Amino acid sequence: MALTGKQVRQLRALAHNLNPVVLIGKADITDAIVKQAEQALDAHELIKCAVQDGCLIPCHDAADELAERTGSEVVQVIGHRFSLYRESARKDVKHIKLA
Repeated sequence: MALTGKQVRQLRALAHNLNPVVLIGKADITDAIVKQAEQALDAHELIKCAVQDGCLIPCHDAADELAERTGSEVVQVIGHRFSLYRESARKDVKHIKLA
């Protein structure tokens, strides 16, 4: 599912005020981090993640790996933070209407 430029701009605007819900530290991307990200994506569709100083992999690589392992799309990478989007299959979640 490739996002269009208009959709990326919309998601970046929505992600601006979000706080990171997934923190990647010294252990890099573990199965527990992937599970936490999947649960957050199912509940919110759009999440922000942060790579802490002790992490050995660069932020872009962490974003790509986590997106691949969760089946989501990287919306934006800025500094040590990145945003991921994946449409949720849950019915009780407020879905983001993409343009």
